[in-house]
Amino acid sequence: MQAAPGWLSCAPPKSCRDGRGGHRTYSARRADQGSHHRDHLAASRRVLAAESGLAARLAGTVRALVDVLAPYHSFAATFYKHAAEPASPLSPFSPQSSPARIASIALYREVIEGSTVRMGPGVRERLPELLWLYSLGITLFWVHDTSDGCGRTYRLIDATVPVVAQLVAASRLPTLRRTLRDLLAVVDQLSS
Repeated sequence: MQAAPGWLSCAPPKSCRDGRGGHRTYSARRADQGSHHRDHLAASRRVLAAESGLAARLAGTVRALVDVLAPYHSFAATFYKHAAEPASPLSPFSPQSSPARIASIALYREVIEGSTVRMGPGVRERLPELLWLYSLGITLFWVHDTSDGCGRTYRLIDATVPVVAQLVAASRLPTLRRTLRDLLAVVDQLSS
């Protein structure tokens, strides 16, 4: 895998401050959330147009997410503190965040549908949500990443994406189908 583009880094987020040097308002943060999502979609679509393998498509999409969020890294812990509150409208699971959540899951559906990967029955329908949850885990790791240029986050992506792709491909094996059904049942229980 290649390194993250040099024009993005974990630099202090000038855009996270208002003109007077204070933190932005809730509505400005929500607007940024929509802008980040649009930027992530655009960056991901470039990768999706060029790649057909699941690992390359997923890695490119998750790397694009980190790239888009990178300028806001020093502000991310504060944002995450609010997003982690179950009742917060900033939570990725809140009703207010459902448009962004639905669009993100649709993006991961594009990651799968344009790939050449073969998978077990029932996986294709559920995998977009699981990949979105995976991206949330990567994002949480990124929030706490203090390495230069968030290099540990990119290494985590590079190390875990091939494992995810291998598990998806292995889902065709009869011996793993029961385990997969059990995993999906756990996700269902947590989602309800």
